[in-house]
Amino acid sequence: MPKINLRKMQKDQTGTINAVKVSGELGRRIREMGLVPGTKITIQGHAPLYDPIALRVMGSILTLRNNEADYIVVDVVDEE
Repeated sequence: MPKINLRKMQKDQTGTINAVKVSGELGRRIREMGLVPGTKITIQGHAPLYDPIALRVMGSILTLRNNEADYIVVDVVDEE
């Protein structure tokens, strides 16, 4: 599976979080939202200027700003 940055994923693309590469307060906040390695996500869409990004996580819709999404690495599911 290719690894890409969460920010670069396209609408309706699905993947599994591989790593959260930030520590401190921001890292804690991201992890508390359920964005931990092994979690499956699906991109729901981008705002008109591509910030923020909306994603489906564990049955809920969550939005992240691009500067937060930059720290999350995702294994993208190959669409065949």
